Amino acid sequence: MIDWTDIDTVLLDMDGTLLDLAFDNWFWQRHVPEQYALSRGLEYAEAERVLQDWIASHLGTLNWYCLDFWTRELNLNIAALKRAAADRIAVRPGAETFLGALRDGPRQVIMVTNAHRQALELKLERTGIDRYFDALVSSHDYGHPKEAQDFWHRLRERHPFDPARALLVDDSLPVLHSGRLYGLGHLASILQPDSSLPARTHTDPFPAIDDFLRVLP
Repeated sequence: MIDWTDIDTVLLDMDGTLLDLAFDNWFWQRHVPEQYALSRGLEYAEAERVLQDWIASHLGTLNWYCLDFWTRELNLNIAALKRAAADRIAVRPGAETFLGALRDGPRQVIMVTNAHRQALELKLERTGIDRYFDALVSSHDYGHPKEAQDFWHRLRERHPFDPARALLVDDSLPVLHSGRLYGLGHLASILQPDSSLPARTHTDPFPAIDDFLRVLP
């Protein structure tokens, strides 16, 4: 599925790609509404409805991923809530073997994540996967999410690479479409970003990884 002879740079997402998205889905869809309901004296169902609409209104923007933004909006210490639940953070099966094979090879390996720096640092602290990368890039560093073309322009300015010889692996289809628009030559999605949910039906135009051990370089 991946022609490694045609790839010099590997761009890897974090949440839902290398790490199990079950943590973030539980955190934002269950834990935050519970804490918001407690702080406001609301029924859980009402808090859930309000937050779903509120958070969805920022989908695809940097605010959607920003812990500082949601801390201010919800009057909850989101970073502290994440740290208190950090034992739920987990690496996806096969991801470290895949990362180790990349580290031992000739290619430049860069993490590209929309995660806020505080979330990124917590997850690296828990998993230690930073040791596999040549660079760790949060979209907050550039002021643009990966869904925006400006992100890729800034990334290439800071970490020069040939887009045609770059591979992007990401569980977000909008991000993959953005990467394709920018000219990235190789793109792959993830079939089961959240281990608590069934694998999704593969209907998108990108090759999909269901097992990192099947695509080792």
